[in-house]
Amino acid sequence: MRRILISDDDLIQLDLRKQLLEIAGYRVDVAFTASQTLLAIQKHCPDLVIVDLRMPNREGVADPREGLALIRRIREAGCHTPVLVLSGWPEDIYGHPEELMVSRVLLKPVKTRDLIHTIGELLT
Repeated sequence: MRRILISDDDLIQLDLRKQLLEIAGYRVDVAFTASQTLLAIQKHCPDLVIVDLRMPNREGVADPREGLALIRRIREAGCHTPVLVLSGWPEDIYGHPEELMVSRVLLKPVKTRDLIHTIGELLT
């Protein structure tokens, strides 16, 4: 069974995606923060990582630099699995070096069929 790690600071979205992907037949781990994401990757590099781009910074403000830093740290940790970015502001990654480190960027809100289809493509 393929393992997916989802990293998002929105607990409701995190839970909904987890349930959806488990129904689709995936084993799903979740992380609410960048540090939780990195700990999960260090334990076991998943087959796919799904990340939100805007994560809270030290002041608690949603900041795309946090997501960009997370993408770099995932790669620095030696995890070369596909990374799928889900973001309401995809322009936050376009033109940055991290854009080349991810497999795909999808605009939120993502339709269920589009998410499942994209995951299938990335895992084949």
